[in-house]
Amino acid sequence: MTRFDVVVLGGGLVGCAAAYYLAKRGARVRLVEQGDLNREASGRNAGSLHFQLEYRLIRYGDELASQFAQIIPLSLVALEDWRGLEAELQADLEVGMHGGLIVAESETDVALLERRQALQEKWGLGSSLLSASEVRRIAPYLAESVIAAGYFPHEGHANPRLVTPAFARRAEALGVSIQAQTRVTALLRDGAEWVVTTVDRAGQTQDVVAGAVLNAAGAWAGEIGRLVHLHLPIFPVPLSMNVVERAAPLIPHLVQHASQRLTLKQVSSGNILVGGGWPGRFAREGSAMTTQRRAEPVIENVMANLSLAARLVPAIGDLRLLRSWTGITGITTDQMPLLGAVPEAPGLFVAAGGAAFTHGPTYARLISELMLEGRASASIDLYSPARFSHINNFMASV
Repeated sequence: MTRFDVVVLGGGLVGCAAAYYLAKRGARVRLVEQGDLNREASGRNAGSLHFQLEYRLIRYGDELASQFAQIIPLSLVALEDWRGLEAELQADLEVGMHGGLIVAESETDVALLERRQALQEKWGLGSSLLSASEVRRIAPYLAESVIAAGYFPHEGHANPRLVTPAFARRAEALGVSIQAQTRVTALLRDGAEWVVTTVDRAGQTQDVVAGAVLNAAGAWAGEIGRLVHLHLPIFPVPLSMNVVERAAPLIPHLVQHASQRLTLKQVSSGNILVGGGWPGRFAREGSAMTTQRRAEPVIENVMANLSLAARLVPAIGDLRLLRSWTGITGITTDQMPLLGAVPEAPGLFVAAGGAAFTHGPTYARLISELMLEGRASASIDLYSPARFSHINNFMASV
């Protein structure tokens, strides 16, 4: 039976990055992906690097917003990781970090910005509030309806089609065995080791043994949890993105809205990416939704997303939409990542959920440290799967 130090489940950004960091520390690693690498959220998101608190994190009241704000220290670690990532991977990832604006169009929006600013100051994020005149000075492309903005000078974007493949190439160069188009059908604890059973697209079954397993399956992390008879409260959601035709350089910033779903940026090719968490729609098998087929955009949501973008940046109103698509991502019940050891299953670790593009390389680096060295270089206790142990109180682990 083939033996590895770690089997990584999931070939998205977190999985490929974790495989790289584990191998860099000397571990023998196999990575297993049920489809193709970078196939879902990791390669189909809008590429935003957002370190300010997103709209979804502050819309549900002060108590939850204060809880969500505790992720800012991890965001600051992620910021530093992204600054050095192209050098680390020896690759052009089209990283641009020229600043981010969260814009307000009403006094209610301004109040949200002020709440966000207070939380960000508390946790050490060096953002600022800009007046209407200050916004006009640094972002003349924005509409007159913008009366204020939250600004952080280090937000930006990277190309999601390049990042995961770069990690995969570097991982393979370090000896990582990558198996795509391969499903995990069983995870069984055998003494101090895990037996991982897989089946490839030709129907060939294989058992491999590992001292540890990393569940980096994103929206499918809950399904992996069920293989060991445990619940991981992470749920798949289909989110839509849009790309608009190329234009002359216009938008140097990542633009978000204080109270509505929007991310907007112009990439190096000149195209404008518009997203912000607008729902797509799962395909169905019979009467139930399925995550095994492509989710589809909802035309009404696409139009609303683009209308909001054109309202804020009038110059893009005459540009043509080229393509809309949907990626499936995983959201936890408390919108924080699952990052750490699973207490009920020794040797099983998870890294999934949260803002997994912005934080993905950092999740991967820190979980690799925890797995091989017993502790991470930055605190991740807040994100431990142990916070959901009460859900597994009635579950017998394998």
